[in-house]
Amino acid sequence: MKYRNIQTAVFIARPNRFIAEVEVDGKTETVHVKNTGRCRELLLPGSKVILEKSDNPERKTKYDLIAVYKKNLGLVNIDSQAPNRIVKEWLEGRPDLFPDITVLKPEYTFGKSRVDFYLECGDRRVLIEVKGCTLEHDGIGYFPDAPTERGVKHLNELAGAAKLGYECYIAFAITMPNVTMVYPAVDIHREFGKALDNAVKQGVGILYLPCDVKEDSLEISGFIKNSCCCD
Repeated sequence: MKYRNIQTAVFIARPNRFIAEVEVDGKTETVHVKNTGRCRELLLPGSKVILEKSDNPERKTKYDLIAVYKKNLGLVNIDSQAPNRIVKEWLEGRPDLFPDITVLKPEYTFGKSRVDFYLECGDRRVLIEVKGCTLEHDGIGYFPDAPTERGVKHLNELAGAAKLGYECYIAFAITMPNVTMVYPAVDIHREFGKALDNAVKQGVGILYLPCDVKEDSLEISGFIKNSCCCD
């Protein structure tokens, strides 16, 4: 996926989870943050950030904050809408894991819930739930960066679908460089780790999707399939 009208800036502060104050060309600008997560280890005063200028002149904020440079790591894309978009592009490119897709449905209604993607490959019926990973320690990715009851619910739903014969995956889009694995952040939300372990035991697979992260683009560079859960 591509971004347009990219602008570099310096992060100043984040008054609330929706907006940030940045310095653009020597002036303070209030911008929209495209991630409501904590991002505490990323959005630090003085950090270089990447903005995308909006085409809508009626908006209260002219820019979206989409990425930030993290010391000793590199550029981290924090656009929470990006993971589903790049996974859709990846699937449309017919990856080796799903080479013969005949049906591809985003936001698929399954029971009383929605799953990010449903696809059919021959006689394979596949459900994929996508999670974006931006939290990193010592070269390892972790998810979540804040407690997520919604994430636990999604894992339980995948576990139930796997029992019904669906091929199910939780896919971690790793939107930062040089990170290829994601572990559950049990110190942040132990229940997510337990739900992930249970889902794997029920047959849910884990996909790690490392990304090529640039200031004006983001795309999946490959995949690692793993059926193990490390907590």
